[in-house]
Amino acid sequence: VFADPARGFYLVAEEAAEVCAGLMVTFEWSDWRNADFWWIQSVYVRPPARRRGIFARLYREIEVRARAAGACGLRLYVENQNQAAIATYLRLGMHDAHYRVMEQSFR
Repeated sequence: VFADPARGFYLVAEEAAEVCAGLMVTFEWSDWRNADFWWIQSVYVRPPARRRGIFARLYREIEVRARAAGACGLRLYVENQNQAAIATYLRLGMHDAHYRVMEQSFR
């Protein structure tokens, strides 16, 4: 994404001039919806900064940018057992998309 901004971007949150959270956004074309989904990836909030609304602020910023860019929606992956993250995403207006991720790893 640094060499090719068309692939995505990073967003970070700072407190007292220190990075306390960050995430990456990438784009996926949806032929069904004729627009891009914005994928939120690599979410990390430092433990002392958790449960303080920092991710929510990052999420709202992405939501504003995605709507302005004409995206059809936001998506992200979450581990099935990460109930705290799932509750956060539900509070922000996301819902279970009822898809299962399948993969074949090469590394």
